[in-house]
Amino acid sequence: MAFKVILIFLLVTSLNLQAQRQLNVKRIDAKITIDGVLNESGWQNLEKTAPFLNQWPKDTGEAESQTEVRIAYDDAFLYVGITCFEKNNDHIIRTLKRDQDDEHFGSDGIAIVLDPFNQKTNGFFFGVNAGGAQFEGLISVEGNESFINENWDNKWFSEISLGDNVWYVEMAIPFRTLRYDTTNTVWGLNFVRNDMKNNYFSSWNRVPLNLNTINLGHTGELVWDANPPKTKKGNINLLPYLAGGIAKDHELESEVDYSFEAGIDAKLAITSSLNLDLTLNPDFSNVDVDQQITNLTRFALFFPERRGFFLENSDLFTSFGKEDINPFFSRRIGLANGQPIPIQYGARISGNLSEKLRVGVMDVQTGKTDEVNAQNYFVSSLSQRIGKRSTLDALIVNRQRTTQTSDSTQAAYNRVVAMEYNFLDQTGKWSANMGIHKSINPGEFDEEQYYTATVRFNNKNILTRLSGDKVGENYITDVGFVPRLNNFDAQNEIFVKLGYYQLSHLFVYNFLPAQTTSKYNLHGPRISSRAFLNTDGSLNSSFAGFYYFFDFKNQNALELSYVNEKNDLPFDSFIVGSVPFPKGYYSYDRVGFWCRLDPRKQFSGSLGAEYGSFYSGNRFYFEAETNIRFQPWGNFNLRYNFNDVQLPSNLDSEQLHLFGLTSEISFSNTMFWTTFLQYNTQIDNLNINSRFQWRFLPMSDLFVVYTENYFPESLAIKNRGILLKLTYWF
Repeated sequence: MAFKVILIFLLVTSLNLQAQRQLNVKRIDAKITIDGVLNESGWQNLEKTAPFLNQWPKDTGEAESQTEVRIAYDDAFLYVGITCFEKNNDHIIRTLKRDQDDEHFGSDGIAIVLDPFNQKTNGFFFGVNAGGAQFEGLISVEGNESFINENWDNKWFSEISLGDNVWYVEMAIPFRTLRYDTTNTVWGLNFVRNDMKNNYFSSWNRVPLNLNTINLGHTGELVWDANPPKTKKGNINLLPYLAGGIAKDHELESEVDYSFEAGIDAKLAITSSLNLDLTLNPDFSNVDVDQQITNLTRFALFFPERRGFFLENSDLFTSFGKEDINPFFSRRIGLANGQPIPIQYGARISGNLSEKLRVGVMDVQTGKTDEVNAQNYFVSSLSQRIGKRSTLDALIVNRQRTTQTSDSTQAAYNRVVAMEYNFLDQTGKWSANMGIHKSINPGEFDEEQYYTATVRFNNKNILTRLSGDKVGENYITDVGFVPRLNNFDAQNEIFVKLGYYQLSHLFVYNFLPAQTTSKYNLHGPRISSRAFLNTDGSLNSSFAGFYYFFDFKNQNALELSYVNEKNDLPFDSFIVGSVPFPKGYYSYDRVGFWCRLDPRKQFSGSLGAEYGSFYSGNRFYFEAETNIRFQPWGNFNLRYNFNDVQLPSNLDSEQLHLFGLTSEISFSNTMFWTTFLQYNTQIDNLNINSRFQWRFLPMSDLFVVYTENYFPESLAIKNRGILLKLTYWF
């Protein structure tokens, strides 16, 4: 009996050690030069990582191409030295451009995942590919998965060097870049290796196959030999800019407009774990343009935030609600009807007040124009960890009008308060959340609440999610995104708020064939459904999709689909064309397919098509995307979407074309020229946006941005402009 107990104890212990590895980090006095060559004395006599483990497409056994990592530190930097062993030197390098999510994980690369508070809820990601392109981001947890916000940008250093069947990486990550508690001597840690030539991922600490490699629930431990060094109180980073431009609006036949702007961003480390961000007269002219989408719904489309000031610790403000029900959507600040509104200043405090408590406070003031009032936007949130990985979160959003124009119909203020509980078990298999929000407005309104609840399960074979929501008709969120609440009545030309219930379900089953004999990594069915009910319980609309997905070992993929949609239009509504669809009940079906060609190849792409009924007519949809890569200096992407909507004679049939060209040329890993060309017949516009970027020092850039807009049919110019912008990091 005693032998059995000892055997079970040893087995459990070994499993735990296998589940969470440790790496010791030591202080060094020797100087390390970041040149990609691990020849300094400081790298000697440091502990090396244990062998890396397979993660995808199988999560058993040790990786075939191994990796060794050593970590050290001094007062200013955390140093990471990496040796990546290879079978050959035929690297897949899809880009030299920094912060490209798909391109980083589609290239041969290596990255470090850090969770300084070891709470398994938030972290940092620093990676490089075999061409030296950097990729950094903030990691946050949503449901039972971890995600990277790659729009976060910060200053750190890395270099690579190539050897014979091996390549090396040196990183120096400034402590001022991280947020941490100096009394915490155990950090969450993992390393992620992309070996795209052999089409697999590996990690230092084991991560289950059903989760992505950056999952914070499956990190190992970085054990410090002493307390991590303190960053200097009052440590300030400054990022001023100067920008000048010339623009002319040919459509309005206005005079040439000459502009000159100056502003500054500042980062102040209040403590090692709490940061103050300030911005004065910020400029976002160098932010990537949105990829346009053909809209065949009654509601507005969601486009992600890309502006740097709103991104660090953004999950504190944006994790409330779900999908298209968000109490806070930062793109409402500084934009009105698609037009920029000047932001005068902004301030944000974010980080950890204690081991278990995260806080975020943001205040932004916008100026006024002839059409729009000046506004003050205040947002505050708290996230209190409960148990191992669960949190209780609270949010306050306030929009306050600070000027009054004579023709203004906007309410003086709009406020939203929210509280949510998010449960996540240690394994990451089960997660759930529930929440209640309330909108507060001038006057007395009923139905200002929003209620939400979701439960999720995820293991190797099964992913399923069930959720329910109730949105009150006066759940008004001026700084949020709840598009279904506002229904346009085309006959009376007014918007009508209609509350609703939402029920949704997702079920995924993956067959995992034997890796040695099958052509597939996985295949299996997916079922997705969503129903929107009116407050009396009657159907407003529904969606049910049935899919079968194949993921091949050679990175090709195929998906077959059948979809049924139902809509009971409450009003005459614009969907396609200039004639509104009559209110009433519609049910329609479509079948389709989508396939992807191996993105590792020089020529790759995807192809998809759907055909079926559409309201009272029929619709054929076709999409094609072609990627041409001249490794590693050039990426050229062509995409084309076509919608042929055929309707009865009392409505407008439409043929809608959307064409996009993206050209990315990397002169080096610090100098890039990116051009977007988008042709969209739905909005009758041809746009060209061309941007040159030279990162002459870390986080210091020279931008030249040229923009043109045309009428597609006549190619008559609408407007054009050119801007020169210089930023410098102090």
